[in-house]
Amino acid sequence: MDKYAPYKIIEYGGEGEIVEKKSRFIAHVQATRTEEEAVSFIESEKKRYWDARHHCYAYILGEQGETVRYSDDGEPSGTAGRPILEVLTGSGIRNLTLVVTRYFGGTLLGTGGLVRAYTQAAQAGLAESRVAVMRYGHALTVETDYNGIGKIQYLLGQRGIPIEESVYTEQVSLTFHVPYEEKDKLMKELTEATAGAARVHVSDPFFYKSAEGTSGSGSA
Repeated sequence: MDKYAPYKIIEYGGEGEIVEKKSRFIAHVQATRTEEEAVSFIESEKKRYWDARHHCYAYILGEQGETVRYSDDGEPSGTAGRPILEVLTGSGIRNLTLVVTRYFGGTLLGTGGLVRAYTQAAQAGLAESRVAVMRYGHALTVETDYNGIGKIQYLLGQRGIPIEESVYTEQVSLTFHVPYEEKDKLMKELTEATAGAARVHVSDPFFYKSAEGTSGSGSA
């Protein structure tokens, strides 16, 4: 796995619910960066739905998904926690916890029915969540005179790069993010567009939230 590849995060978690043979499966999604946060969220869901029979969950933490846990919480082995985890893995999202609470409806669903129900509930929860893409790159701050500002704005607009901050004084200062692999080419284009008049300050590379966030199923 490329450690600098883009990955997804939850901007805000959603709630989804399905009913299968009178059993209610209620899914909640939460952004969590540490195991402590994940465990705290799971415990809060157990308290919130204290009278439910099962609270099954999965979480994936770390930029590379280094920490993975799941639990069937009393359901037959492999019918709840792993299906939830497979939904999370397929979404490409990191640093999140998904809990599916089940209220038993009186009818046994069988192993296949449980797998389908927990899978569908997890998908329903993600579909109601807001997802953002994290990209590896740089923050660039460009300082130029007022003659060069239009050319820079046009260049960034052509590349679909939003300006994060603008400061207008005697000079104009623009700050924005650029993916790591595009930095050198953009620097060259900025120099050419302003005939070398623009001064560019480049940060060390880091993961930043891209403007291409989406809603639903974690798709980008």
